[in-house]
Amino acid sequence: MTTQEALALDLTLDTKRGRRPRAGRFGLGSLILPVYSALALIFLLIPIVYTIVFSFNDAVKTNVSWRGFTLNNWLRVCDAPGVCQAFGNSILIGVIATLIATVLGTMIAIALARYRFRFRAATNLLIFLPMATPEVVLGAGLAAQFLSAGIPKGIGTVILAHSMFCLSFVIVTVKARVAGLDPSLEEAGRDLYGSPAQVFLRVTFPLLLPGILAAALLSFSLSFDDFIITYFNSGSLQTFPTYIYTAATRGIPPQANVIASAVFILAIVIVVTAQVAGEKRRKRLMKQTAGV
Repeated sequence: MTTQEALALDLTLDTKRGRRPRAGRFGLGSLILPVYSALALIFLLIPIVYTIVFSFNDAVKTNVSWRGFTLNNWLRVCDAPGVCQAFGNSILIGVIATLIATVLGTMIAIALARYRFRFRAATNLLIFLPMATPEVVLGAGLAAQFLSAGIPKGIGTVILAHSMFCLSFVIVTVKARVAGLDPSLEEAGRDLYGSPAQVFLRVTFPLLLPGILAAALLSFSLSFDDFIITYFNSGSLQTFPTYIYTAATRGIPPQANVIASAVFILAIVIVVTAQVAGEKRRKRLMKQTAGV
């Protein structure tokens, strides 16, 4: 019996006995993926760790070299000129742009998913264009349009620009949620003599709410993080990303690291809280189902 036949017989016997086949010898190939994943994770975490660590740096003029540990940066965040104002501008623009994009995007997503009308296919194609267009082209085009219309650049033009490119992401996200709804639930509401408004508010909207919230969070994060489109259309207005860009030439103040670290930690807390709440809700539903 050859070696190949012996291995095949051993594999057959293991399968018949319900045992997993024995793993091969430890080789270099089994190390490639774990090592590559670990290196990629470390590479992604280095800027985040650097930002958090240097938010505690006792910097004087520049925040490049470590000079000592201090909590003054966290206690006096607004000491750096313009950092809190830029952060407030980003929050204000992100909230308003998110509200506009979420309301309009939800209505457009329902119309595209539920109704048939002329140019529906063309509308679907046009929705993907802002997502596929490079930001530098989109920002320059919007800046040219505002200039041609005689609209002065400022917070209004930035809100309009952010609402426009966030709209596509909201439509795509909510449309996927609408397509996954069970039409029989809405039909049951109509069979119980519910008006169209009642069916929407009590049946459709609660079912769409997770998708709408996800779209709103995505929209806000895109708006808060955007630099290129904001840079073309902001004029003298500074948002947090543009403040970081201009401050990088003379040294980013540690207070900017504090705000960035706080935003990152808040996002992690929100995600962990949502995951824990969802797991508790799932376990509660499983217990109720088992009790029934």
